[in-house]
Amino acid sequence: MTHGSPTRYEQLADDMAQAIREGLLEAGDRLPSVRETCQRRGVSPSTVFQAYGLLEARGLIEARPRSGYYVRAPRRASRLLPEAAVPQAEASRVAVSALAFEILESTRVPEVVPLGSAFPAPHLFPLEELARAGARAMRRLRPEQITTALTVGDEGLRQALRKRYALQGVPLAADELVIANGAMEALNLCLQAVTQPGDIVVVESPTFYACLQALERLNLRAVEVATDPREGVVLSDLERLLGQHQVAACWFMPNFQNPLGALMPLERKRELVDLLAKHSVPLIEDDVYGELYAHARRPPPAKAFDRSGGVMHCASFSKCLAPGYRVGWAAAGRYATDVLRLKMMTSLATSVPPQLAIAEYLAQGTYDRHLRQLRSALAAEQHRVRRLIERHFPAGTRVTLPAGGYFLWLEMPPGVDALDLHHRAMALGISTAPGVLFSADRRFVHHLRLNVGYPGDARVDPALRQLGKLAASMA
Repeated sequence: MTHGSPTRYEQLADDMAQAIREGLLEAGDRLPSVRETCQRRGVSPSTVFQAYGLLEARGLIEARPRSGYYVRAPRRASRLLPEAAVPQAEASRVAVSALAFEILESTRVPEVVPLGSAFPAPHLFPLEELARAGARAMRRLRPEQITTALTVGDEGLRQALRKRYALQGVPLAADELVIANGAMEALNLCLQAVTQPGDIVVVESPTFYACLQALERLNLRAVEVATDPREGVVLSDLERLLGQHQVAACWFMPNFQNPLGALMPLERKRELVDLLAKHSVPLIEDDVYGELYAHARRPPPAKAFDRSGGVMHCASFSKCLAPGYRVGWAAAGRYATDVLRLKMMTSLATSVPPQLAIAEYLAQGTYDRHLRQLRSALAAEQHRVRRLIERHFPAGTRVTLPAGGYFLWLEMPPGVDALDLHHRAMALGISTAPGVLFSADRRFVHHLRLNVGYPGDARVDPALRQLGKLAASMA
């Protein structure tokens, strides 16, 4: 969950980013030279180069050949964020599975440019190291481990996870953690534990389509809460909905929300947990992107402020380490026993070999180094793709500015039907995720989610040019 104290270069980058945000360093200002910074901060040239590289990846500075590093002037278009949705207050039945299935099927074809995919590029992950770790772990496998890991999960992996929680100041009860087949099983089990068919669940607007699929499968009704593209759930709107409806649960993604990339500020997370505790409403917290932050420190989950056991924190290794291994978990608070029983009645257990492989990999101490490289690559690609969108998409297109993750959310001019754009793009071998997927009432007609997790893929730039040209012709 965290890599402990930031490295020296991360701390240096964070200090300079703060100076830029506070206006102490303004657009066009030249940063101190590497030599000056070494002398002032007592660090090595390597540390300074890494810090400046991180700031450049975040889009805060730019390198000018034979001149140095300068604070980057934000483009006018960069400041145009999508408008926050104003969802209807009524509960709605959900029916998005057919469209979601079509989109997901398109991303399975290797020849299709995966701008609509939900996963980053496979080459970003240490798959060979994981394979070697798995082989070592399986050679040491004791027969009794197969049965002791049933339902609750491998104890070695659970201990490693509890340690990462504790290092971030989120202590877990010994029996609170349940290993699942990916975060989706964890989230579904938590949802089942606190709802009955016909119940109302509050979701973000827009929200991740897999959340809507889960509600559809369990015959639950969705109420969407206003969600700011930068800071997440609007608490005043949530409080109004809690007074208006009998709400069974909330399913939110406070860290780098999919599709917006919104990051809920620390104090707003605290207020969210307090508000839901006051109304006795459980929070299902989807935190699968929490490790993919672009700043120096991992933002804590809402779970960090939970004092009553009402937050069910779910995450996985699928987006940050081991795609395809399907190893996730739920720290389910006071609902842990219910979640464990549901796990036993459905899938019974999570496959032992992938759990052992990940536990072995974590034990060798290279996970945080991998995460730093992954974050840097994703931040740089996000910055690069935003500039391409500004260049190629029609005037009036608004784009989010996430502080982590690997998605961008576009609000295009009213003439652009994103679902029509998706079908036209698919004919050219380019997948997208149209906005109608992310709402129970299909409200985001002119919106698009793009995956920017494919750095180094030579197909991305021409695909964005083609996509922008198609959008411009429709606008």
